[in-house]
Amino acid sequence: MLKACLNGGRRRDEHPAVPLTPAELAADAVRCASAGVAAVHVHPRDDAGAESLDPAVVAAAVAAVRAARPGLPVGVSTGAWIVPDPVERVAAVRAWTVLPDFASVNVHEPGAAEVAAALHERGVMVEAGIWTEAAVDAWRRWSTPTGRVLVECMAERVETALADAAAILAALPGEGLPVLLHGEGPATWPVFGEAVRRGLHTRIGLEDTLLLPDGTPAPDNAALVTTARSLYTR
Repeated sequence: MLKACLNGGRRRDEHPAVPLTPAELAADAVRCASAGVAAVHVHPRDDAGAESLDPAVVAAAVAAVRAARPGLPVGVSTGAWIVPDPVERVAAVRAWTVLPDFASVNVHEPGAAEVAAALHERGVMVEAGIWTEAAVDAWRRWSTPTGRVLVECMAERVETALADAAAILAALPGEGLPVLLHGEGPATWPVFGEAVRRGLHTRIGLEDTLLLPDGTPAPDNAALVTTARSLYTR
């Protein structure tokens, strides 16, 4: 599976094609789905452009994508930087009126297990975001079922990111859970290549990189997806 990560915490001054509004996210999702992605991951924004877990904000983004591309799975982040207080994060999830198909939970963050449990209670598939080997042990203590494991290599140095990927993947239990491997920044494309080599799910989009593999600026998310698909089929 190839997933498109459309915006993350990116600002418009970082790239003019970063989608922020529900309409922009929906239009980008359509383009990326047409280019070959099987799902999209979005960070809904409020009227000021800030990431938000507010029920109305999440509902607007998710509903817009579904209306524009019915059947395309759409997921959101529950990162602690959006709502730092774990109790408030859980309350936000429980108040959602329109539910995404999946949501990522960073295992190392305070309150991660409780957020995951709240998502599961609502019927939202949980993606466990694992950034370190230590997080594998914390995740294995969760009582909440996980639908997909995200091995997220956040180091910008390519050699470090690839080493982190190998270490985390080796630490994961062999339970047959779907695993999505991705990197960020300069390590995005090398880690993408490693995911393809290992036959794992992966993702691409302006959240992770603003550049094509040759170092030139990517015009938009669809261009990143088109390039990624070409690497998949080589």
